[in-house]
Amino acid sequence: MSTLTPDQAAALAGPDWLRERRVAAAERFGSVEFPTADDEVWRYSRIGELDLDRFHLGGEASESVPDAVAAVLEAVGDRAGTVVVHNGRIVHAELDPRWVEAGVVVGSIGDAGDDPGLLDSAPAEADAFAALNDAFSAEPVVVSVPAGVAVDGPIVVASWIDESGLLVLPRTVVAAGADSEVKVISWVGSPDGVEALSIPITELVVGDAARVGHTEIQVLGDRTWQIGSQSAVVGAQGTLQSFTAAFGGDYARLRTDCRLAGQGATGNLLAVYFGTGDRTLDFRTFQDHAAPDTSSELLFKGAVDDRSKSVYTGLIQVRPDARGTNAHQTNRNVKLSPDAWAESVPNLQIENNDVRCSHASTVGPIDADQEFYLQSRGVPPQVAERLIVGGFFDEVLDRLPSPAAEGLVRERIVHALSQHTFSEGVRS
Repeated sequence: MSTLTPDQAAALAGPDWLRERRVAAAERFGSVEFPTADDEVWRYSRIGELDLDRFHLGGEASESVPDAVAAVLEAVGDRAGTVVVHNGRIVHAELDPRWVEAGVVVGSIGDAGDDPGLLDSAPAEADAFAALNDAFSAEPVVVSVPAGVAVDGPIVVASWIDESGLLVLPRTVVAAGADSEVKVISWVGSPDGVEALSIPITELVVGDAARVGHTEIQVLGDRTWQIGSQSAVVGAQGTLQSFTAAFGGDYARLRTDCRLAGQGATGNLLAVYFGTGDRTLDFRTFQDHAAPDTSSELLFKGAVDDRSKSVYTGLIQVRPDARGTNAHQTNRNVKLSPDAWAESVPNLQIENNDVRCSHASTVGPIDADQEFYLQSRGVPPQVAERLIVGGFFDEVLDRLPSPAAEGLVRERIVHALSQHTFSEGVRS
């Protein structure tokens, strides 16, 4: 793309260290090969359909909070802090004064001071899309919590995209100091019909004995693409609870890397997703146990309807020094249409004998025994099926890091179910 040049990267606003970093990343982007579906981590993807030349940088940002975001903020309720991003630009940022006094920072990365290393604390996979984000992310967002500070309300980072042809490169860094606590809700949406490309990166840095809960809700429109990455590093005795809810997009991909770097670290990865229409929801996860006595549990549950597709591939990696690892990986899928498709490929790579690891995956229709039980007690067939599918997600929703987000997630599940006409064809 002629506009994705080092000169274009240098023209973006920001501190000197960030501008220099952008230029170096733009030069790197120019020499990196793009992935193909032949690459294992891109297997089953639609990456071959992507034409970057159809998208441009820039875009118009409003001076106020978009209505769709305002509705989300109202649904969440009381918040410790808020950042609103419109078409890649921060249009609103606020933080409760008591957390300002405690040293918490919420807003543009420039607000966090001269700290070039902040963007390297939990580095994303070094591919072309990471270089693209590094070079052209206009206003990275930072949530920084000092050691020993426990923030008692959620911090919301909400992004809205409503301009066709736009290339948006959001970046969010959550840095929690030792023995701190914070819950962050990230929400991204776009209207149906908006043809845009979003390449977000989220970096989660969990200090020693820190507790971080991250909830990501994706409700993109039917023509928007997402190629996203979430990277986390968890220190000794730290705990990360990461929850993803995905309902939208034409092709929406999220790669999640969780590195348990300190002894006794815990990283739990949870997700619910519901595919409708012709959309593809694509998840790649890496549970990386690099230290002794670490624990991780992954539970992803999804439903696919109409002609939608879901892809899940995951890897538990236990490194040679990670004795005492306790790691589990589970992916369950319900197929609601004979034309829907779900791919599920869990994997293990274990280099230490003192471990407890397991993986499991299923793809199938609504449970016939559950349906028979409900119908035998007078529940109409369509009501029974909706109850079963809705209840299928409860095991994950009961573990939401931020209960304030539950209404937003359940609303999308109910909406997806309301669009479906249940029939005997489900069991074909």
